[in-house]
Amino acid sequence: MSYEQSLYRIVEPIKINTLKRLNRSKKWKYGYNKEHDVVVLSKTGQIGEIYDIQGLKIALPKAPAKVYSNDEDRWKQIPKPEILKKIKTIFDWRAYPEEQKEQWYDYIDEEFKRRDEGFWFQNAGVPTYLTGTHYMYLQWSKIDVGAPDFREANRLFFIFWEACKADKRCYGMCYLKNRRSGFSFMSSAETVNQATISSDARYGILSKSGADAKKMFTDKVVPISINYPFFFKPIQDGMDRPKSELAYRVPASKFTRRKITTNEQEEELVGLDTTIDWKNTGDNSYDGEKLSLLVHDESGKWERPDNILNNWRVTKTCLRLGSRIIGKCMMGSTSNALDKGGGNFKKLYNDSDVTKRNRNGQTKSGLYALFIPMEWNFEGFIDEHGRPVFTTPRRDVYGPDGELIDVGVVDHWENEVDGLKDDQDALNEFYRQFPRTEEHAFRDETKNSLFNLAKIYEQVDYNEGNRNSSVVTTGSFQWSGGVKDTQVVFNPDPNGRFKVSWVPDRNLQNRVILKNGVKYPGNEHIGAFGCDSYDISGTVDGRGSNGSLHGLTKFSMESAPANAFFLEYIARPQTAEIFFEDVLMACIFYGMPILAENNKPRLLYYFKRRGYRGFSMNRPDKVWNKLSTAEKEVGGMPNSSEDIKQAHAAAIEMYINDHVGLKQDGTYGTVYFNETLNDWAKFDINKRTKHDASISSGLAIMACNRHLYRPTQNREKQKLNLGIVRYSNDGYSSKIIKN
Repeated sequence: MSYEQSLYRIVEPIKINTLKRLNRSKKWKYGYNKEHDVVVLSKTGQIGEIYDIQGLKIALPKAPAKVYSNDEDRWKQIPKPEILKKIKTIFDWRAYPEEQKEQWYDYIDEEFKRRDEGFWFQNAGVPTYLTGTHYMYLQWSKIDVGAPDFREANRLFFIFWEACKADKRCYGMCYLKNRRSGFSFMSSAETVNQATISSDARYGILSKSGADAKKMFTDKVVPISINYPFFFKPIQDGMDRPKSELAYRVPASKFTRRKITTNEQEEELVGLDTTIDWKNTGDNSYDGEKLSLLVHDESGKWERPDNILNNWRVTKTCLRLGSRIIGKCMMGSTSNALDKGGGNFKKLYNDSDVTKRNRNGQTKSGLYALFIPMEWNFEGFIDEHGRPVFTTPRRDVYGPDGELIDVGVVDHWENEVDGLKDDQDALNEFYRQFPRTEEHAFRDETKNSLFNLAKIYEQVDYNEGNRNSSVVTTGSFQWSGGVKDTQVVFNPDPNGRFKVSWVPDRNLQNRVILKNGVKYPGNEHIGAFGCDSYDISGTVDGRGSNGSLHGLTKFSMESAPANAFFLEYIARPQTAEIFFEDVLMACIFYGMPILAENNKPRLLYYFKRRGYRGFSMNRPDKVWNKLSTAEKEVGGMPNSSEDIKQAHAAAIEMYINDHVGLKQDGTYGTVYFNETLNDWAKFDINKRTKHDASISSGLAIMACNRHLYRPTQNREKQKLNLGIVRYSNDGYSSKIIKN
């Protein structure tokens, strides 16, 4: 099966005539174009290809008629004039003979232009665009191995970063990465690049610890600055290799007695008054300070008591004046296990989804999320043109070091995974370090799981491989014609709250049976729903738990998949009544009963009031005459009893062992809902309120297996006395035998 990349695609959201007309008049302006919903990177007034990188549409500059090329048809650092290498500072340049300076002015001007507008070069016969920042990284930044290699993954990274800088709605990027992807060096290079052209500005560095931030500053930022050519290097104050602050400003001069008495005039020097520094890790690092750029390295590894979410709420204010964003954040990391900082980073990453914005056009965090899968950026599997070798090549392919690449990165990764299948914790660590999906990146540790994590993650990986889009449909249920209590229809809708993997045949839809004025489900033999409801529409902190609904089939002779979860609903609509109506419509459409927790009874009373008490199942562990008055009235099952909690957890455990992951017949389970699978993986029986999906899915399993919970009645066999007296005839006289 051939590999299909999904990191980016070339799109055409603008009518071709409009694009050509504005190109002719050079009307495209750098920044966010609201009319066409694209972020324009071009500073020439003309745009070319438009990339869609994870939901963000980015218009690149139009390729020039003449593109730089070399004999090798790939990126190589452009030769630097030997004479200019000898000039270390602006003072050396000033002392250089004026007549010899003339020949280098055009060269220096061209380098400043490339730094500002970007650079085009020929790569494997294709004109390829580098942003100015990326050009500065490749051409002028020195890293631990010398000159950086060109990688297509880094090109897309820098294009996305440039869009974050250009978009006035954006505070920066939240980059989810794999190990050894070069983020620390790229962010260090960008820090120096921006700081050396900015005046009266401050640049900050944070990492998972103060020691890490200091190491990044001394080992990456400072060496890059030192190795800049003289024409990019501002006047610097202090030591050549500072430990805490790199200051681009004019050093203070010392007044002497001779200067005062002779009125000696000094040449006035101009400095940038710009600094780069680092801070110790903490929730309040950089609080109250104004920053032009904040580099957040290893942000997925902040362990207690430090909290990346709290720090971002503080440092976000350092990047704005009122509503105007004046600075950007470059945040990147692999993720630790969820309880070791990964959980907070995951929330921040999810809050940075560019497809989910508020009415101001901003994401919840203000950042833009970017995930580059490991196969794009894995050392040893990138060819000489910087392109990843996804699948095993059919011809000889060589890396930039001349080494033969004879296996594809995807095949290599899968071989590693197969070797770790028997060690789930080692496998999950490998997934987090080298993720191919976001699910891999946030894979948690296994040691605290109540259920069989190996089977859960087998199913998650299988679902990811299937890309689930062909199996699961997102949509909404609606009353036909908008008239309640008629027929329910399902409409696919990417913004819908339901995820569905099976829809019954038309003859099975909306099966409702009327008995004595009460409506009952007509497909009770096919399956049932489980529900974790809520009663209060809003909460004080806005963080109330979600309402959750799951549908599960039984084994039946109807045309339905056996023992399969077919519906997932995990959402909190604006009002509880919207949630109740959603649940009711799902039950009616599938014609199946529902088992819900009755400690939050508003949903059950809603069903009864609408005439659907027959859809609400009674608790299966008690006979009718043992139910309470409220249970007889509306049905449902409490969650307070320890026996119920244990039975609920056992139901999920039983289902996972029998129907999740790789089964004995070589097929995989049919739980296509990764949100539910991940909730099972994290389920804590002592903190059940945090696991809405586990509660409702467990209730669905219990509803479909209600016979397992039927109470057994103790029957005592009483001896029947027929009044017949028995005698013993031993001896000379008979005697009555007493029982």
